[in-house]
Amino acid sequence: MKYTKVLESIQSSLGLFGEKGFCISSVVDDLCGYGARVFLVGGAVRDIVFSLEPKDFDIEVHAVSIEVLEIVLKKYGHVRTVGKAFGVLRIDGIDIDWSLPRTDSQGRKPNVIVNSSLSLIDACRRRDLTMNAMMIDLVTGELIDPFNGYEDIQKKILRTPDPALFVEDPLRFYRVMQFVGRFEMVPDQQLNQLCATMNISEISKERVFQEFEKLFLKSKKPSLALQWLDDIGRLQALLPELYATKRTMQHPGYHPEGDVFEHTKQAVDGAATAEYSNNDERLLMILAALCHDLGKAETTRMVDGVLRSHGHDIAGVPLADRLCDRLSDKTFLKKPILRLVRYHMVPVSMVKNNAKAGAYKTLARNLAPITLRHLFQLAIFDKSARNPERGKPLPSCSEPLLDQFFEQAQKYGVLDGPEAPVLTGKDFLDVVPEGPELGVLLQQAYDLQLEKGIADKNELKEAVLKNRR
Repeated sequence: MKYTKVLESIQSSLGLFGEKGFCISSVVDDLCGYGARVFLVGGAVRDIVFSLEPKDFDIEVHAVSIEVLEIVLKKYGHVRTVGKAFGVLRIDGIDIDWSLPRTDSQGRKPNVIVNSSLSLIDACRRRDLTMNAMMIDLVTGELIDPFNGYEDIQKKILRTPDPALFVEDPLRFYRVMQFVGRFEMVPDQQLNQLCATMNISEISKERVFQEFEKLFLKSKKPSLALQWLDDIGRLQALLPELYATKRTMQHPGYHPEGDVFEHTKQAVDGAATAEYSNNDERLLMILAALCHDLGKAETTRMVDGVLRSHGHDIAGVPLADRLCDRLSDKTFLKKPILRLVRYHMVPVSMVKNNAKAGAYKTLARNLAPITLRHLFQLAIFDKSARNPERGKPLPSCSEPLLDQFFEQAQKYGVLDGPEAPVLTGKDFLDVVPEGPELGVLLQQAYDLQLEKGIADKNELKEAVLKNRR
């Protein structure tokens, strides 16, 4: 067993427990009084080695029973025993899992066997990857690393401590996928072979999408994971709509980066490095970048010796629909993605055609609840995804037509949402009662407002009623 000398990063990171409003040293001391050995395990240890702030704190307690663990924890608050059968306890209000070492039987619903006397090597062996199979002794601060996870992190290599145990949990396939993008690490040959052949058909869509969410929300280069899926021969089965873009070449004068798959990967990475107000917006824009050119696989033709993809924006909508359904049942995400796919070519064409205010206002209405700012952002990702060096988007993207689109949308007051209706239902109650006819009048009023730019209530109402006669 390898005991790595106490690391400075470990010592500084252990102080974070106090910052969480809960000092664990007293709990550790009490547990040690019963003969326990107490370790920080899993992702928190990995993050400390990466010099990242740990988010999830998991503490594994060896050499005592679950009853002793419960007795000690009760001194510090109400203990939640929901996971007691699995050897896991929590103190209410403290975001820390306290667990006993355990082993799992094979199968979709494995039996969990709690074993407080499990060796440290075997406790680490059950982890998915060597970088997650490290422990920090919370008494000495030492890093316990029986499978050389620390060295693998330095070399940016993903390995598994035990191939036989790895394939027992198919979700580990998707964990490798998101770690490839998130930590920009490369699986070794053995892990690639395991992931290329293991059965992943029985994982629920919800669990799969959770790993894709981590990939998209926590990676600066999610394209690495997409490329990895292709490298091990699984992209076609998992994301066939994206796989089809591999065989779709583009006009080299406009797209020196190569095929649509390379273009898409660059666009996704561009979206992943942009600034957002929240994670929902980030996820939306990355997925829109992933889907925006799927239609090229069906529409690309050689026309007069030139590759063209006329109508790929429209053709891409049902393909994006299928890809989104394949990943998730979250319809609140899918609808905005489909709108962005459908209209992603519009910003440039509007400027080229000298579109007037009404066109911008109508587009803002059609896009809602997403905005022209989102559409502009996607167009920038699209434009920057043309780097002939491949593997990364262009570091900067100057596009005067897109800048004009942004400026015009801002000028007409619809960059961040549609124009508010001038007339409301109460403005027509003297003419028609509440009901379907009122709804029709309001729609006609809003259409006329956007088309003609009428801002005066009386003028707009008169125009609508005139058309009604």
